[in-house]
Amino acid sequence: MATQLPPPKRQKSNYAKSLEKPVAPEPAAPIPSIVVQFKSAEDGANLGPAINLPADTARDALQMLVNKLRGETEDPLPYAFHLVPKTPSTSTAPQSARLQINNSIQSDALNAKDSTFSPEDVFELWCEPQAVFRVRSVGRCSATLTGHSSPILCCAHSPTGKYAATGSGDANARIWDMETETPKWTLSGHKGWVLCVEWDSREKILATGGHDGQVRLWTPQTGQPYGQPLLGHTKWITSLAFEPLHLVSSSSPSPRLASASKDGTVRIWNTSTRKLEFVLTGHAASVNVVRWGGENVIYTGSSDRTVKVWSGVDGKLIRTLNEHAHWVNTMALSTDFVLKTGPFDHIGKVPKDDDEAKSLALARYKNVIATNPETLITGSDDHTLFLWPDQASASFSTTATPKKPIARLTGHQKQVNHVAFSPDGRMIASAGFDNAVKIWEGRTGKFIASLRGHVAAVYRVAWSADSRMLVSASKDTTLKLWNLKTYKIRIDLPGHTDEVYCVDFVADKVVSGGRDKTVKM
Repeated sequence: MATQLPPPKRQKSNYAKSLEKPVAPEPAAPIPSIVVQFKSAEDGANLGPAINLPADTARDALQMLVNKLRGETEDPLPYAFHLVPKTPSTSTAPQSARLQINNSIQSDALNAKDSTFSPEDVFELWCEPQAVFRVRSVGRCSATLTGHSSPILCCAHSPTGKYAATGSGDANARIWDMETETPKWTLSGHKGWVLCVEWDSREKILATGGHDGQVRLWTPQTGQPYGQPLLGHTKWITSLAFEPLHLVSSSSPSPRLASASKDGTVRIWNTSTRKLEFVLTGHAASVNVVRWGGENVIYTGSSDRTVKVWSGVDGKLIRTLNEHAHWVNTMALSTDFVLKTGPFDHIGKVPKDDDEAKSLALARYKNVIATNPETLITGSDDHTLFLWPDQASASFSTTATPKKPIARLTGHQKQVNHVAFSPDGRMIASAGFDNAVKIWEGRTGKFIASLRGHVAAVYRVAWSADSRMLVSASKDTTLKLWNLKTYKIRIDLPGHTDEVYCVDFVADKVVSGGRDKTVKM
C-alpha cells in the first residue's frame, strides 16, 4: 500500500493574524553605574581618582581611559585588566586569584556565575601594560621533518628565530632552517645521547651536552665544530647556560659557558680559548639545572634538595637556598627571555658590530629590571615551587644569609617537571606529572588558574614573545596552545604519534620533537 502523506498544515490568514495581540518586547534592564579605581599592576599605585562609569563600558574604552590618565595619548599602550575577587565563592572548585576582564565589568564580573561583586562596590581594576606587538596565533603544522633515527630529547630556537636546534638519542644534533623549514646541518661528534642544546645570544655559537660527558661547540653558519670538545665532566651533562651578552668582557670575543653535570659539579669554560676557568663544587648530588643571571650570578639546582647561588666573577659561593624537600628539577629567571635573545627584539634590527650588540642587550636588560629586579623560581619533586627575591643585591664578599622566599607555590599533585617565566616577567607557567599546567603571578606567586586538557604528564611549556600565548608538550602525544584570557585551550596541535619531549616558541612558529623521531613546526 502506498504511503499516505499527512494533509498540509492550514496557514493562518492575514485576517486571523491581525486579530492576535502584539507581544510587547521586554523592557531592557537598566545598566548600573559603578565606581572604578584604576590601579597599576606594576607598583600598586592609583592611576588617578576613582571614576564613575557605566558597567558595560567596553575593554577598548577602558584602555583609552587608562592611556589618558597616564598621559600616553601620542603612543597608546594596550592593557590587560583584572579584578581580585573579594571573598571566596561558595563553589568547591579552586578559585583563581584574579578575574580577567575581556569584554566589560558587567559581563565578566557582575553577571558571572558565582559572582561576589555588586554594583555598590568600588571596583579596583588592575591594569597591566601588554607587549606593543602581537604574535600571530599558531594554526597548523606547516612542516614535519625526519632525519633523527632516535627520539628527540631537546630543542631550542636561536635568538632571532632563524634556526632551531634539536638533540637526539642517535648521538647527533641537527640545525634546522626555520624560514625555509628544511634541514640545514647535522652535527656529529658525540658518543652518546645529546641531552641539551643552548644558543649564545649573538647566534654565533651552539653548545651541545651529551651523555658521554662532553660539551661541544658548533658554528651554526657552517655546521662545523667551533674548536675542540670541552672535556672534564665524569658523567653526563644535564644543563647548559651561556654568560649574558652584556656581561661579556671586552677582552673576550665570545661569552663563557656553564655546564652542569650528573657528577655534581658545574664547570665554567672560556669558549674562545676552550680553557676551564673554574669549577663550582659543593653539591652532594647531581646538578640538574644551571642558569646565568643578568647580575653575573650563577644559580644551580641539584638532587641534594638545594639551590646554590655563586658569583660569576670568581665562582665563590654566595648562599645556599634550602627550602625544598626533594630534588630540584627546574628553575627559571624573570629575565630569561631578554638574556636569551640579547640584542634582538621584535623589530628585527641586526646590530652592526659586537659593541652595538652589547649596548642593545644591556639597554633591553635594564628596561626589564627597571620595574622589578631579577627573581628566581624553582620547581621540585616535592610538588611545590618557591619564588625567590633578587639574590644579587647583597654583597658578594661574604656568604650572606639566605633570603627568605617570597612565596611557596602549592597546587600541583605530583612532581613539577618544568617552569617558565613569561617574557614580560608578569606570569609563571609550571608543568607537572599531574597532567596540569598552572599559571601564577610573577611578582607575588599567587595562583591564577589551572589549564586542564592534557590527559597525561606535561613535560614542557613555552611562552610566545608577547606573553599572550602559552604552548605545552605532553606525554599524551599532543601540544596545546592556551588562550590566557579565558584559560581554555585555544588550539589543539595533534600530529605526533608518541610522547612529545620538547617544545620551543619563537616569532609565530612552534618547534617540537619527541619519541616519534620527527620534528614538527
